[in-house]
Amino acid sequence: MASLNFNHLRYFWAVAHAGNLTRAAEQMNLSQSALSVQIQKLEHQMGHALFDRVGRRLVLTEAGQIALDYADTVFEAGDELMSTLQGRPAASRQVLRVGALTTLSRNFQLEFLRPLVGRADIELIVRSGVTRDLLAQLEAHALDVVLSNSAAQRDAHRPFRNLLLDQQPVSLVGRPRPDGAPFRFPEDLRSTPILLPSLDSDIRVAFDQVLDLAGVRPIILAEVDDMAMLRLLARESDGVTLVPPIVVRDELDTGVLVEHCRVPQLAEGFYAIAPNRRFPNPLLGELLARYPQT
Repeated sequence: MASLNFNHLRYFWAVAHAGNLTRAAEQMNLSQSALSVQIQKLEHQMGHALFDRVGRRLVLTEAGQIALDYADTVFEAGDELMSTLQGRPAASRQVLRVGALTTLSRNFQLEFLRPLVGRADIELIVRSGVTRDLLAQLEAHALDVVLSNSAAQRDAHRPFRNLLLDQQPVSLVGRPRPDGAPFRFPEDLRSTPILLPSLDSDIRVAFDQVLDLAGVRPIILAEVDDMAMLRLLARESDGVTLVPPIVVRDELDTGVLVEHCRVPQLAEGFYAIAPNRRFPNPLLGELLARYPQT
């Protein structure tokens, strides 16, 4: 096998970061045609297309994203060599790109990422967003995994893998009741105000069905689509809040909040949504190995 041509790799690296041939050609003082030929030679040597054309844009393929990660490492290593020889040593790091739904518990995210947190050889990039945007980034190879509390729809164009990592009970939590009386579910919701996740949440939809069957119309204080905000409001409210206990684990441990009752037959799933890739990120495999069912 012929050795890698690093000139070709640098041309590819420049185009990948520039996003189009015109800009990269100007930066490297080359013609677009000459630069295109160099990229084609690298693709031929690697045996994979590195770019897809989407309109006038060049979008990295899966192989292209892998090649860019390695190219970044190669050229960062060159910079580190110069820094080391000049008395300014630096360390290269692996990168894991994680997307997380805004409605997902921050505590769960931390538990999932904990084995990599604080490691000097790893850079974690965590982006929050809505499902549609995160899955689009996953499909474009800008993310390695998406953490969600609902499974992604699969089809021929998006053959995602939905890996169920955990299931947590769902509870009504709130401040301790002054009279110490037990919470009667669902009867007490006729008079006790409640904080709820937004209608985009699977547990909210299921909870509404439970109350409809019981003939209870709750007094809704707020509907919140961000679990971090819901946690803060739960601490300030005189009512109760519908959450998986993991969301307010610290408050339950300190007694700021108490678990008034578990909602029967209601649970929230925690999923890792990953694409079927020929070149999966090994750091993701390291994290998923902790969940045998995946």
